[in-house]
Amino acid sequence: MKKVLITGATGLIGSKLAKACLHAGIEVNYLTTSKEKIEKTEKYKGFYWNPKEGKIDSEAFEGVTAIINLVGATIAKRWTSSYKKVIIESRVESMKLIYNTLENIEHDVSHFISASGVNIYPNSETKLYTEESEEVDDNFLAKVVVAWEKAATKFKNLGMEVTKVRTGMVLAKNDGALPKLVQPIKLGLGAPLGDGNQWQSWIHIDDIVGIYMFILQNQIEGIFNAVAPNPIQNKKLTKLIANHYGSPLWLPNVPAFALKLILGEMYVLVVEGQLVSSKKIEELGYRFKFYNIEPALQDLL
Repeated sequence: MKKVLITGATGLIGSKLAKACLHAGIEVNYLTTSKEKIEKTEKYKGFYWNPKEGKIDSEAFEGVTAIINLVGATIAKRWTSSYKKVIIESRVESMKLIYNTLENIEHDVSHFISASGVNIYPNSETKLYTEESEEVDDNFLAKVVVAWEKAATKFKNLGMEVTKVRTGMVLAKNDGALPKLVQPIKLGLGAPLGDGNQWQSWIHIDDIVGIYMFILQNQIEGIFNAVAPNPIQNKKLTKLIANHYGSPLWLPNVPAFALKLILGEMYVLVVEGQLVSSKKIEELGYRFKFYNIEPALQDLL
């Protein structure tokens, strides 16, 4: 592995993954929609693209043997009908542009690794989902994941190995879900969401980066759940964060109907959850740095 192309390289996961690649001696090319974010060093090179306009700098693929596709508009923004379109198109159209470009140029890409989400699985408090589970939820997020994965599968037609990384709730210090969970608790306004029994299949930022590196360096294909081995229920997670800050949890649970009024359709992100297994990636030899939530929170808070 000498050179990888990363889309979404300036985001939460992508920025840390790019650093991990460079640390491992893997050169990084990255695609960005912002000309201001284009850097050109010996080992780290940025290239402009604009999926909406179908523009891409094909020099980005020179010498690249694997692509890690992390691009996608945030789902943590109110899902109006127009923004729903943005969520899907930012994932599907960008992959279509990469596919069409690769179809028409000479390249050495043999492995396509794409982000995906555990939101494909239906909400359940009792069912443990594995990569072999065939149930698919019928909500908007599941439809996004289905379209996302379908677009990734297409790369097999170009003779590539394809890997889909179904990611859980990524916990990081200054970005993603954790600061949003911490903020009201620190203010003494924390409370479990809905009935609090919903599972949150989480993963520490170091482990999601670790899983991508493991898949990349071992050229593993297939579908993998990228979640820590021990998911946690919302009420316990809320309590652990409150204990860390010495904040009392005196408010009643925030009812689901109130969350629906505040967040709209997006409320499923906080009141629904899935119990997801990480066994498949572990059996291949990936060793988690953070198996349990307590040391993960200690590290991040």
